[in-house]
Amino acid sequence: MSTQHPNADLIERFYAALGSRDGDAMAACYASEGTFEDPAFGKLNADEAGAMWRMLTSRAGDLTVDVSEITADDGTGSARWIAHYTFTQTGRPVVNDIRASFRFANGLIVQHHDHFDWWRWARQALGPAGLLLGWNPLFHNAARNKARGTLAEFRARETATSTASPGTDGAPTSS
Repeated sequence: MSTQHPNADLIERFYAALGSRDGDAMAACYASEGTFEDPAFGKLNADEAGAMWRMLTSRAGDLTVDVSEITADDGTGSARWIAHYTFTQTGRPVVNDIRASFRFANGLIVQHHDHFDWWRWARQALGPAGLLLGWNPLFHNAARNKARGTLAEFRARETATSTASPGTDGAPTSS
């Protein structure tokens, strides 16, 4: 039986789902009115955040996650998590050190904010271009717009798949 706060258990469950690449389990940790925000995607509502985690976990072939410094009480919490992965667009290895802050209500996440050093991430993920441009706000905006566009495409595919009728072989087909 756990002696830590239930919201600390929620944070642990959230990151365990990330480590096992289970975006649906991560999405289930958010309240319907929840929000997520980070430097890469900006502010997302709970549905967008769930889709983002499903997208990221479905593409995370070599992701490993180290979680530490979990604290939580009735209303707030925090954690440090370090993601190790290959950035698929460049094939470059990334070690992203992230500080997460949370607000909770009724045993679910209502606000989740990830903080990380954008320039450090860009240098790793993009190499020389990230070193030269990673500090620039115009670069941040362009990268965020690209991330949001990729998320919108993923959500459109999810919607199309969920509205498709199963074929005779059990595979979805368009109606």
